[in-house]
Amino acid sequence: MKHLILFLAILVMTTATVSRAMKTVEMPSKSPLIAFRIQFRIGSINDIKGKEGINALTSFLLAQGGTQELSFKQVIEKMYPWAAGIDVQPDKEVTTFIGNVHRDHLENFYKIFSDLMLHPRLDGEDFNRVKDDAINYLTNNLRSINDEELGKQTLQSLVYDEHPYGTTVNGTVQGIAAITLDDVKSYYQTMYTQSQLSIGIAGDYPKGFVEKMKKDFSQLPKGAVTIVPLPKPKEIRDIEVTIVEKPARATAISFGFPVEVTRADNDFYALMVVNSYFGEHRTFNGVLMNKIRGDRGINYGDYSYIENFIQEGGSRFFIPNIPRRQQYFSVWIRPTKPEDAHFSLREAMRELKILCEKGLTKEQFETSRDFVVNYSKLWVQTQNRRLGFELDSKFYGTEFFIDKLEKELKKLTVADVNKAIKKYLQYQNVKVAIVAQNAHELKEKILTNAESPIHYATKVPDAILEEDKLIVKYPLNINKDAFNVVSANELFEK
Repeated sequence: MKHLILFLAILVMTTATVSRAMKTVEMPSKSPLIAFRIQFRIGSINDIKGKEGINALTSFLLAQGGTQELSFKQVIEKMYPWAAGIDVQPDKEVTTFIGNVHRDHLENFYKIFSDLMLHPRLDGEDFNRVKDDAINYLTNNLRSINDEELGKQTLQSLVYDEHPYGTTVNGTVQGIAAITLDDVKSYYQTMYTQSQLSIGIAGDYPKGFVEKMKKDFSQLPKGAVTIVPLPKPKEIRDIEVTIVEKPARATAISFGFPVEVTRADNDFYALMVVNSYFGEHRTFNGVLMNKIRGDRGINYGDYSYIENFIQEGGSRFFIPNIPRRQQYFSVWIRPTKPEDAHFSLREAMRELKILCEKGLTKEQFETSRDFVVNYSKLWVQTQNRRLGFELDSKFYGTEFFIDKLEKELKKLTVADVNKAIKKYLQYQNVKVAIVAQNAHELKEKILTNAESPIHYATKVPDAILEEDKLIVKYPLNINKDAFNVVSANELFEK
């Protein structure tokens, strides 16, 4: 434990530190439902070398480990009649504790919710349970059964190789295995401070309640914000491919590259229009969805993203509170039949090239812009989500995201959008992550640019067949020195 405390002290000295008071975000309303988002400016970028995963593990132990007064089982039993909920969401830059309760049970709920962070139980039995869950997620879920997420996580590790964003939010197998309960206690004492804290609350809470929260959370050490420096991601040369080999009935494909733009930049909003036109998540607006699924019926969905995207449950929407100072553009081709994988990769790459070279027409721009303006209103249907977006806006230093989006989009022209395409998007230098069973066979096809014919079970229009003749031979400029095949069991190990 002494070594860990010394390491944390060195970490604080070698990163930028800024002292500040805790922040508060208040969203009073007439809703009887009270929403909490308690956020700390710490994430997986603060993980300790050799103990990757300590940030996530600490947050899960706080949220799922009880208080000094109540065991976790007792917490669940007390909250059940209130229909209340508590969750935690660790990410790269921030960790957010989320609570929901009806105002009739506010006082009792808040006592438990706040005690989880202020007076955590940190029990050995709970620690072992949460630690086992963390390792099982990497070994038995991510590596074994969740090929879609495996591809996306692999892509991130490739885009951010030797970068603070490079490991998963959950850490690594060996990193988690090395963490002790004393390590977690030390991390909690050092990192959970007032300076790192933002308190968010929404709903019909009583007068003076925010002041009570501020007083309660002032029990935490004052501390300082530790700003971990982010290097520029490594340069990508041509198309660099990694195939993850594992037993799989279908083939999942993700590809992308870093983009030097975030919500803090006005160009981001131009790219939102572009992205909606090209591949809006789980809609039939996008070129990718229409070309790959709609016209050809190859798979379930094909989408693109201009920032990190995590879907909220079974919805079409992304979760708030996963902000980043650096972002990346990506394309997700949901699993295809193995024989269609090479064709699908070519088709998506070809469409990206067409987008980069031709841009949007005035009509395409106006239709996509109007859709995004109206669609974005659905992202804040609940006050808890609205509260989350408000915290994100504070992170990026902007006005409320949905308001800024509408304001920026109404000022845009098609020329602005096409200029942003030229500035930020490209198709020449791309990282590709593929999860496949037939890894070496697929590698040979991609490396040799072999034709990738596609066969349809039903009749398709002649125009599509004519376009297919171009796609099956579409050249991919592969960097042969950066083409790797790895076993899934090797990933996220250390």
